[in-house]
Amino acid sequence: MKKKYFLNANIIDPHNSINEIGGLIVDEAGKIEAVGKKVNKNNIPSREKFVDLKENYIFPGIIDMRVFVGEPGYEYKENFRTLSNAALSGGVTSVVTMPNTNPIIDNVSMVDFLKRRGRDKSKINIFPTASLTKNLEGKNMTEFGLLQKKGIIGFTDGIRTIQNSRLMSRIMTSAFDLNSLVIQHAEDFDLSENGMMNDGIISTKLGLQGIPDFAEKIIIDRDLALLEEHKCRYHVSQISSSKSIATIKEKKNFLKFTCGVSINNLSLNENDVGDFRTFLKLSPPLRTEEDRVSLVEGLNKKIIDVIVSDHKPEDEEQKRLTFAQAATGSSGIETLLSLSLELYHNGSVKLDTIIEALTSNPAKILKIAKGNLNVGNEADFCIVDINKPWVVKKENLVSKSKNTSIENKKLQGKVLNTFVKGEELFKL
Repeated sequence: MKKKYFLNANIIDPHNSINEIGGLIVDEAGKIEAVGKKVNKNNIPSREKFVDLKENYIFPGIIDMRVFVGEPGYEYKENFRTLSNAALSGGVTSVVTMPNTNPIIDNVSMVDFLKRRGRDKSKINIFPTASLTKNLEGKNMTEFGLLQKKGIIGFTDGIRTIQNSRLMSRIMTSAFDLNSLVIQHAEDFDLSENGMMNDGIISTKLGLQGIPDFAEKIIIDRDLALLEEHKCRYHVSQISSSKSIATIKEKKNFLKFTCGVSINNLSLNENDVGDFRTFLKLSPPLRTEEDRVSLVEGLNKKIIDVIVSDHKPEDEEQKRLTFAQAATGSSGIETLLSLSLELYHNGSVKLDTIIEALTSNPAKILKIAKGNLNVGNEADFCIVDINKPWVVKKENLVSKSKNTSIENKKLQGKVLNTFVKGEELFKL
């Protein structure tokens, strides 16, 4: 690999407090040799060719902490190759995959299979999670120690929640002993059973069973009460309501934990469901505009740590059904950055805060050497024209499944190039 020089770029790296015009040098081994304003035309060898980025932006490679990949078992929805290509087109260089596959990722042999398949077919960094409980049944814990030794980054039941408080207490105790990361999808199933969207005026008008916001808050309250006794590494996967924000804000004053939010809940509300738009049947559901504004404010105030795509590809047959029968979830990994940039363009959130929630914060939570432009680290980064307009068209999406929640939406900001280990793997 030849040494690469990128000059005249707007560089944002929250981990290193860099927000300046400068350059980036990638060495022959695909690692970052130098970065920042000291890298310019005057202090690189005159014979070397360089790329003038004309003040486009360089961001560290994005880390998406909530991604469902169809492999194994649901390859017709997504596989490592198609996921990888979709991620690269959106500037995502690292993903945390959920264990909700077939078979479930809950034993050592499945982890070995997953790692081999990811290594052989993926161009991006795959950080797999295993399930908290065997077969996602919420009854018996998986072998945290054995799975962690095999390279599991954290433990979650994905789209399911640990309902049993005694079991959750045992999980947290083990997680503390082993320094494991617990990722919880917060939803009380008794309260949300058969629910399809936010419980309120819109659900009543459409005649759909609602999911109340306190179904989320109750689980968060319980888990944080347990966390006071068992201080393990704990992360709430996604929050969706102002009630949850209030609880998390209060508890963060004396408890150490983190939380995430889906870009869907930051950008859309229950009114967008319209007349039974099944591509907007999500979990957690889209809530009121007041909730959405509260989430944006929570991101601004660093109450929320991470933005995720909640990429959950579904084939068209699973979405072209009645709202009650349609599958939950949307494809979103390749629009994650562009949709996040909408919050910057409309003046809601500072650019540094957005990039921090997409790069350095996930890396800190996961304890991985990604999400930054540290000298000596592998050169995972993306080049972005944050003002480039484009329209989301499902036929142009790279993901195998086209169930985007923002079909025909006009966005501002497009990834031009994505590099992993110094190698250009995507070019617009």
